Order: sequence, then structure tokens, then C-alpha cells
Amino acid sequence: MNGAAFIVISILTLAAALAAATLRKLMHAALSFAVAFVGIAAFFFLLGAEFVGLALVFIYIGAVAVLIVFTILLTRRDIEKDRGFNWSGVIIAVAVFCGLTWAILKTASLSIVAPHIRALTVKRIGEALMTSYVWPLQCIGLLLTAALIGALVLAMEEKR
Repeated sequence: MNGAAFIVISILTLAAALAAATLRKLMHAALSFAVAFVGIAAFFFLLGAEFVGLALVFIYIGAVAVLIVFTILLTRRDIEKDRGFNWSGVIIAVAVFCGLTWAILKTASLSIVAPHIRALTVKRIGEALMTSYVWPLQCIGLLLTAALIGALVLAMEEKR
């Protein structure tokens, strides 16, 4: 089942990424970009890294992709305007794919068996965040709160 699931997820992710690079309508490209992120999250779920997969879903799909879609909706007046076929996107996508494939095939560590390590669970990540990394976690929380307040101040209109 894992082999078949890997092939299906690979085809979905590659098709969505290629569609994001080549679609004529910007809104469709942004939505296929989100589908590509869903495929990458599915790879993490398939590998047993549920925390990373959920973080990818929440952060990239739930925040970044939605932010991109709303930005397109709020700033573009010509959403239905046809951009034409994007050959540069195809060329860059194929070049990156070929470069990554070449790098993976030339890696010597493919023949080395990975050492067995203890499974990284969400419970272990939570324990590490709440014991060893409490201060950095609190600092990041304060920094994000300050950024949110700054964004609200910048976005607020003066009321007259």
C-alpha cells in the first residue's frame, strides 16, 4: 500500500506544482499551489511524521496559501485576465526537478543503512518545548504578538 500511495501522492504533487507554475489564471495557480502543499503534507503523513505534516497543513495551507489567495483577491482587479502560457515557469520547474533528481541519484548515502533512532512523537516534541525550550518559545510568542499588534496598527484607518 505504501508504494501505491507514494506513487499517487507523487503524481498529485508534481501535477499541482507544474500547474501552479504554468496555469494562465493567477487564482487557479494559487489554488494549485495549495494543492501541492497538501501533497507534500501527505508525504510527511506517509513517513509517519504527523507533527510536521500537521504543521505544514496549518501554517502553509491554512495561513500562507489563504494569504496569497486573499492578496490576489484584494489587489487584482483583472482576475479573469489571461496571462498566456508561462514557458519560463515550465523551464524553471523542469530545471529544478532535473537538478534535484541528479543530486539525489549522486548521493552516496543512499546505500548506507540509517541508524535506528527512537520515534519522534508529538508528546516528545511537546515535552521538549515545555522543558528545554521554554524561554525561546516565550520569546517567539512575544515577537509574534508584537508583529500582530504592529500589523493591526498599520492596517487601521484613521477615523475622522
